[in-house]
Amino acid sequence: MREQIEHQQCWIYLACIVLGLSLGMLAPAQMAPLEHALWPLLGLLLYATFTQIPLLRVKQSFQDKRFMAALLLGNFIVIPAILGLGVAWLPLSPPVMAGILLVLLVPCTDWFITFTHLGKGDTARAIAATPLLLLVQIIALPGYLWLFLGSEWLSLTLSPALISAFIGLIALPLLLAWLTERAARFSVAIERTTHALGLTPVPLLACVVFIIAATQVTHVLALRQLLWQAILIFIGFLIVARLLGRVLGQLFQLPPASARTLAFSFGTRNSFVMLPIALTLPNGWQAAVVVIVCQSLVELFGMVAFIRWAPRP
Repeated sequence: MREQIEHQQCWIYLACIVLGLSLGMLAPAQMAPLEHALWPLLGLLLYATFTQIPLLRVKQSFQDKRFMAALLLGNFIVIPAILGLGVAWLPLSPPVMAGILLVLLVPCTDWFITFTHLGKGDTARAIAATPLLLLVQIIALPGYLWLFLGSEWLSLTLSPALISAFIGLIALPLLLAWLTERAARFSVAIERTTHALGLTPVPLLACVVFIIAATQVTHVLALRQLLWQAILIFIGFLIVARLLGRVLGQLFQLPPASARTLAFSFGTRNSFVMLPIALTLPNGWQAAVVVIVCQSLVELFGMVAFIRWAPRP
């Protein structure tokens, strides 16, 4: 059942976005209260997602040193360098640029595994790598944003609202997921509950994008011309990510399945983990939220193309 839901998730999210935009335009006053449900849903979504990441297996990430070296090099050095040389020089407003950088600078830790499996990559290596990818990006992201967006962003990141969101919606769910994983070793009931939680990220994210579309429709309409520019950037990023996976796979002499895994990691970004950060930005920066949701949809359809594009063994 989980695989069937994940196969259809692109259309589920698209339907929720279209429905949310329609209801937001027809009945904005009735949709506004839904925003209060956004934070609890995000917290539950991130907890459910983190429980599917083997957080206790960080040491296993280093067993294949060549694969991990290529993965970390591509995600945390090459891709930020490409963004710094390319996207950061485009004539985009700071909120739009912040949304693009927020979502493209950090690799995904859930869709990455799903699409690696569907694309005949090395799922075992993908699972082993996800805890390390999550920890490194949490440490690296503030430095990246300060480097690309300057001191103005530094003052925004130190705001009480953003720090509270990070603690409540990222750090706390991550800690609870780690404790759940430890408890599942000793309890069959908790292990079964953790497995059942694997069915919830897609429905929960569908609810999140519906609420964002319904409550942010005015910003979406105001940004419709800029969104086309962002979509072109996201499509270009996917093409670069696919080529980068092939190049680093050859450079590190990785087997085809591992090279495909690199491509799926480089192409998938941690969109909804960045949503809590974008949602805490002050008035005038709401464009970042719309851009991040837009990227997640482009990425999902891009991953379908990756599955067909990735060479089979």
